[in-house]
Amino acid sequence: MTTDPCSSDDAKRRHAEAEARFLAGVEFLERGDTKSAERCFREALSFSDALAGAAANLGYILDQRGQQEAAEAYLRRALELDPHCATAALNLGALLTTAERFKEAEAMCLKAVALRSESPRPWSNLGVLYAGLKREAEAEQCHRTAMALDAGNLAARFNLAYLLLRQGRYEEGWACLEARRWYAAFAARMPCPRWQGEPLAGKSLLIGYEAGHGDMIQFVRYAAVLRERQPRSIDLVCHPALTTLLAGQCGIDRVFGFDEAIPDGGWDYWTPPLSIPYHCRTTLETIPARLPYLRAAPARIAAWQPRLPAGGLKVGLVWKGNPRFENDAHRSLPSLATLAPLGGVPGIRFVGLQKGAGEDEALHPPAGLQLTSLGPQLADFADTAAVVSQLDLVIGVDTAVAHLAGALGVPCWILLPDYQTDWRWLKERADSPWYPGVVRLFRQTRMGEWGGTVEALRDALAERFSKARPAAVRSAAGRSGG
Repeated sequence: MTTDPCSSDDAKRRHAEAEARFLAGVEFLERGDTKSAERCFREALSFSDALAGAAANLGYILDQRGQQEAAEAYLRRALELDPHCATAALNLGALLTTAERFKEAEAMCLKAVALRSESPRPWSNLGVLYAGLKREAEAEQCHRTAMALDAGNLAARFNLAYLLLRQGRYEEGWACLEARRWYAAFAARMPCPRWQGEPLAGKSLLIGYEAGHGDMIQFVRYAAVLRERQPRSIDLVCHPALTTLLAGQCGIDRVFGFDEAIPDGGWDYWTPPLSIPYHCRTTLETIPARLPYLRAAPARIAAWQPRLPAGGLKVGLVWKGNPRFENDAHRSLPSLATLAPLGGVPGIRFVGLQKGAGEDEALHPPAGLQLTSLGPQLADFADTAAVVSQLDLVIGVDTAVAHLAGALGVPCWILLPDYQTDWRWLKERADSPWYPGVVRLFRQTRMGEWGGTVEALRDALAERFSKARPAAVRSAAGRSGG
């Protein structure tokens, strides 16, 4: 049996076919048709396995789908074929950052910067990596370099906002936060101009929704601030689970859920809630922090009171957040069992407030942690407020319930992750100017390790209980004697 080598004409034909498939894939990718783009890139590689661009784009598509292992393989293949493929280096650096392989990520991000130093994206990505590693001066320089290369680069400006706000540099931080665009779909529905700080006397304003439940609870306080400017009306659009709670609070006239039919007009202006601090020029010293600014409905309080445990200090627990949140793997506890040491503090009656992910764990709490599970019964945040308002303390991870407790003026201890701690809790502080005298922060000392944090929390709980017990005993004695 004999074989013939591939002719030069055949090689040229296959290369031309590969190039044609590659260009078609690029067009599909630009249109957002990733399925067709993937097919074209795979076909291109079948004609020529040396096409670095096709491998790089295929790696990008797979990464966007969450297929990180396969994506990494294609991105590395692209760099083997062409060590100067900046796109592959850029995307591989981002993938490694997400995978928390920080040493590899830094090397690849630096490679992307070296290959494309005139582009803002590699600098911005390197800044994100450095910010997560708490190398904040380097992170800031990266973001500012990206902005200098392209003053209109929203990603770099937005990333810098988180860094500045975490440092308490609010004046520039709020301005940079205006680069966010996650409310774009809502903005497109608005028939009136966006409020840019104009006088509101006699005007009607709609505060739109953005981000999560906790953000809305934290920033709804600004409705009361704007009410002092004597507008004709202030209405609010929010998440459906918040409508009943927020109706009539903070000087708000009407509340709509974003799943409802919202009137086509009738407002002079609209604004996203997280833009209000910018227009109000909020600093650390001027945060509107009069507590409580939310109150639970008396009827709901009465309805929930019989379901609460009798006697002792009542402490609510929340151990997980929304799994769709980008840093949830770090902010949420592995399980309710992580809080088992708290059960060793005598006289505490724990109340489970967990809804969604993790709520089933409350049905079988760890040994020694006596827990009354109410989370599955909570229909909305009005119910949660009614329960929380009757507790002595809430202990939880960084979720909406923590903001709710703070807004209600109920003491709340929050467990914070070491990695990518949310900007609103600032740096190194154990308190919060957003909820003064109410919130206490317990921070991880090492990424991913909750043991020491929970031990510190348990000791603080024991100390609090020892101080509170005499008052509780006197109160119980007074009731029995009356």
